[in-house]
Amino acid sequence: MNTAILHTQAQDFIAHNLDTDIMSVLLKKNTIANVTNKELAAQIEAKNKCKDKLPTWFKTPGIYYPNKLNIEQTSSEKTAKYKASIVHGNTLIDLTGGLGVDCFFFAKKITTVYHCEISENVSKIATHNFNTLGVNNINTFTDNGIEHLKSSDIFYDWIYIDPSRRNEAKGKVFFLEDCLPNVPQHLDLIFSKANNILIKTSPLLDFSVGIKSLKNVKEIHVVALNNDVKELLWILEKEYAGDIHIKTINLTKTEDALFSFNYTDEKEIVLNYSKPQQYIYEPNSAILKAGAFKAVAAHYKLHKLHEHTHLYTSNTLLNFAGRCFKVEKQIAFNKKEIQRLQLTKANITTRNFPESVANIRKKFKIKDGGNTYLFFTTDCNNSKIVLLCSKIQ
Repeated sequence: MNTAILHTQAQDFIAHNLDTDIMSVLLKKNTIANVTNKELAAQIEAKNKCKDKLPTWFKTPGIYYPNKLNIEQTSSEKTAKYKASIVHGNTLIDLTGGLGVDCFFFAKKITTVYHCEISENVSKIATHNFNTLGVNNINTFTDNGIEHLKSSDIFYDWIYIDPSRRNEAKGKVFFLEDCLPNVPQHLDLIFSKANNILIKTSPLLDFSVGIKSLKNVKEIHVVALNNDVKELLWILEKEYAGDIHIKTINLTKTEDALFSFNYTDEKEIVLNYSKPQQYIYEPNSAILKAGAFKAVAAHYKLHKLHEHTHLYTSNTLLNFAGRCFKVEKQIAFNKKEIQRLQLTKANITTRNFPESVANIRKKFKIKDGGNTYLFFTTDCNNSKIVLLCSKIQ
């Protein structure tokens, strides 16, 4: 951490060059003492990455930015706020603190937060930024979180872990046993220091694999941001042995779409199937990731188009956690029928269909965009069909 970057001249340069091409910044004559153009360019790049993802950091003068890769890997403010809504109590320790975005929001809910970060440089940056942001209830430690936990005599209300999915020996990994720290290996230690554990994992981790690796899973939260699944949150409670509750949330600019179900119930639900009716529903990405294919139909009392077609239908319009469409026309999937539509532009989605969107566009010369929506799918009679729809806002 080069503290000269925090001097007025360097900070003014960064603020005035946010819209400047990075290459021209690198090629400028160096006029700021003890700060290279490369460092200034890195600060500008990283700060720009924060504009939408971390607006509090972006708007606060005197923030020190790490490299842009650290920014890309950290939680967004929206997902961090959601994590903070889960926890409660007086003490929480973050074993893998990083830049401290999650800790910043935990500190709004928890009396005292402990931030462990093994990288000395990142720990210094986080400490500086906490002070700059006016947070005074976070204690920072440059330490390996697991080793710190071993020597701590505090019994915490919550322990939070975001295991690194970069393993020096294996590269990018997804199984919990391959991440750092290896949470399953250290669970007994962690549960000896807290009754409640919150773990953030990649959305690529399969539920059944994670449940098998972990003990006492009480809840799994699937968190999407603008219909893009960003993370899974696993809540573990000491000695918990009941049903696992799945909560899905799609965070958007206008509203947050919530849907919940029990993990074991999904297998037992008996569905009704139907040909497309007046309205078609497509669940948001968090629901689809959660595998709530039956639960969502049962909750909204919808018919499903096919066992493997994750589209739903009804004759009355419902307020649904996903996209809603009015069916304007239904045709069989054949060349002549599609050509009769005379479409040059449409939004195309495939569900349980043998051809890709790219192949369909090429074959029928349909460009992307417009107000027409085409669903290429399979119905309850195993027929390949095309639904021409208009989107309901």
